[in-house]
Amino acid sequence: MERVLAYLKKNQPRFVEELIEYVSIPSVSAQPTHKPDMDRCARWIAARAEGAGMTARIVETKGHPVVLARTPRRKGYPHYMVYGHYDVQPPEPFELWKSPPFEPRLKGKILFGRGASDNKGQHMAHLRALEAYHNTGTELPCDISFLIEGEEEVGSSNLATFLKKNRRELDVDAVVISDTGIPRIDQPALTYALRGIVAFEITLHGPNRDLHSGIFGGTVENPAMALSQMLGGLRNNEGKITIPGFYEDVVPLTKLEKQEFAKLKFDLKEYKEFLGVPELFGEKGYTVNEQRSARPTFEINGLTSGYQGEGSKTIIPSWACAKVTCRIVPKQRPEKIREAVVSYLKKVCPPTVRMEIKTGHGGEPYLFNPTSPEAQAGLNALRKAFKAEPVLLREGGSIPIVNEFKHILGADTILLGLALPEDNAHSPNERFNLECFEKGMLMSAYLWRGLAKANGSR
Repeated sequence: MERVLAYLKKNQPRFVEELIEYVSIPSVSAQPTHKPDMDRCARWIAARAEGAGMTARIVETKGHPVVLARTPRRKGYPHYMVYGHYDVQPPEPFELWKSPPFEPRLKGKILFGRGASDNKGQHMAHLRALEAYHNTGTELPCDISFLIEGEEEVGSSNLATFLKKNRRELDVDAVVISDTGIPRIDQPALTYALRGIVAFEITLHGPNRDLHSGIFGGTVENPAMALSQMLGGLRNNEGKITIPGFYEDVVPLTKLEKQEFAKLKFDLKEYKEFLGVPELFGEKGYTVNEQRSARPTFEINGLTSGYQGEGSKTIIPSWACAKVTCRIVPKQRPEKIREAVVSYLKKVCPPTVRMEIKTGHGGEPYLFNPTSPEAQAGLNALRKAFKAEPVLLREGGSIPIVNEFKHILGADTILLGLALPEDNAHSPNERFNLECFEKGMLMSAYLWRGLAKANGSR
C-alpha cells in the first residue's frame, strides 16, 4: 500500500496537468454542436482507463457513447463499479465567467473550468488510484469496472437500456459514485440519501396574439398575471407547499439522522454571504441543512412571457410559461407527486386561459443503509484520506441513475463526494479544490481494501 500512496504523491503534478486537459474538452451533452467534442472526450477517458491497466471500450448509444472499462475478472474476487459522467452542463451565460469555461485556470489549489468538479475531477480521482495500483504492481483486492457516460446532465435516457444489455458483464457487488459533495474540506461525508426529482413545463395560453394593453387591457386575462397568481398560491408564508397530499409520504428524520445533521459545521452569516442574499427563507420548523436536503420542495426554475427586449412594449402577452421542478425525499414517489401537482394546477387554473402541462424527466429519491459494512468501509476510507472524522449526509440533489443500478443490477450505491459547496456546480465559475482531488485519490486507494474486507474477501 505504501507504494500506491507514494506513486500518487509523486505524480500529482502530472495528474493536475491531465485534469486540465480533460476539463478543456467542451463536452456539453445538451448542445448538438458539441457532438464531435463528446466523441473526443469519450476517447480521451477511454485511453486514460487503458493507461491504468483496464480494458476499455466505447459503446455507442442512441445518444452519446458510454465508456466501459474493467480490470481482469478473477474467480472469487468481489466486483465493484465506479460510475461517473464526462458530459458537462452548458456554460452560459459566458459573461459571468471570470475566465473562459473551457480554458481551465489554476489559481493556487483551485482549478476553474466547466466540469472540473461536476464530474471530471471526481471520477478521475478514482481512476488515478487504480493507475497507482497497476503501475506499482500492487495487487487489487477486488475487481473493478468503470462506467463513464455522456448523458448524465440530460437525464441519462439511454443508460438504463445499456445496463440491461450488459447486465451479465455488470454483475457487481456495489457501485461507487463520487458526484456529490462534502460540507467542508475538514469534514468529509458519506451521502446515504438523495432527493428525487419531478419536472414540469406549465404554459398558459390567452389571446391569440399579443394585444395592445391600452386598447384591450382590463377586458382579457393576462396570462403572465394568471400564472404568477397560480404559482404564488402554491407556497404559504411559512414555506409549506399547499398542494394537497404533497407531504403525505414524507418520513420524519430518525434520532441518528438528527444527530448527524447536528454535527455539520455551519455558519449562518457565512452561508448568506456566499449566496449573496440578505436573509434566508425556508420551511418553518427545520434547520437550513434539513431544509436543503431532507425536505421536499417546489421550485420555479424559469418564467417567460411577453416582451424581454430593451425598453418597454405595452402589450398583454398571449402566453406565459414556467419551468418547474419538485425535489422529493425518500418514500415519496415521482408519479404520485406529478399527479398531485397536475391535479391541483387544473383546479386553480382560471377559465379565462387555457393551460398546457408538459411533464419532463423524473427520478426516484434514494436511501442507502448508513450502518451497512459497505458504508463503514467508505467512512473508514474517508477518515484515513482526510484525517478527519466523516459525517453521514443527505444530499439535496438528485442522481436518478442510482435507482436504475438498484433495480437493474441489484446493486446499492456508495456515494463518496469530493465537491465543496463553493464549487459552483451548474453555475458560472465552476471550480474544484485540488486538495479534494488529492485526498479523493487516497480515499479511493483505501476504499478497495475496505470493501474487499467488508465483502469477506482477502
